[in-house]
Amino acid sequence: MFRIQTYYLIASLIVTGVLPFVFPLWKDESGKSFYFMMDIVYTALFGLSSTLSLLSILSHAKRQQQFVMGRLNIILNLILLGLFVYRTLTASGEAIVSEKGVGMFLPILSIVLLVLANKAIKKDEDLVKSVDRLR
Repeated sequence: MFRIQTYYLIASLIVTGVLPFVFPLWKDESGKSFYFMMDIVYTALFGLSSTLSLLSILSHAKRQQQFVMGRLNIILNLILLGLFVYRTLTASGEAIVSEKGVGMFLPILSIVLLVLANKAIKKDEDLVKSVDRLR
């Protein structure tokens, strides 16, 4: 029905668009859960990542554009992951991370899914090029 990269992109959309609402990023010293909505930067980055995944799904006919959006989304998730690592390693400030939540590892899962999607897109692109050479 769909190409395999579409399934990977849908899974990435769910990981960055739905699961952050379910899983907290971390818990602070008082045991209070910290969700991504509590910080505008995390909200913007998760929103951009979800939007890029959705746009990639909708541009299924343009493989090159889909591939570029996948790369941008990987970079965006790496930035998000870097911010999480920076936040956990920084000891100064009032909200020290005492316990990491599942939400902190969502960008890693998203990156893996996006890499698999880009690999499938590249495979499709190579197949189309080889068929065009035969004509």
